[in-house]
Amino acid sequence: MTDQPNLFADLKNIMERFKVPGVDASTMVESGRKDIEALVEANKAAYQGLQALMKKQTEMLTHAMHNIQEAAKHSGGGSAGGKPAETVREAYHKTLADMKELAEIVRRSQAEAMSKVTDRAIEHLQELKKMIQSR
Repeated sequence: MTDQPNLFADLKNIMERFKVPGVDASTMVESGRKDIEALVEANKAAYQGLQALMKKQTEMLTHAMHNIQEAAKHSGGGSAGGKPAETVREAYHKTLADMKELAEIVRRSQAEAMSKVTDRAIEHLQELKKMIQSR
């Protein structure tokens, strides 16, 4: 397998060839590399959140199917007691709890991804401030 080209090194070489007064090519390339790393980390966080969401939904479906099977086994007698109403009430409360948990998984995933992007944006602004002050 051939070596992957280093985009940032190539970009740095090009920028150094065409030097612009007051522009530090190394600093700009390093800043761009950090921006990309932050986006990669944010995407990883979002992907992990999606995986957790899918896992939880699968667990919820498996649990619901198990409960349906159990209810079908026990309702064979056809008695009109309070059991079906209790089963429905329990299923309703379980569904609400599961929806709350899913919403929390999504919120946590989005917060983590946004935090990575926000942290890099702050760092980027500090780098720009240093570049401007050094001129």
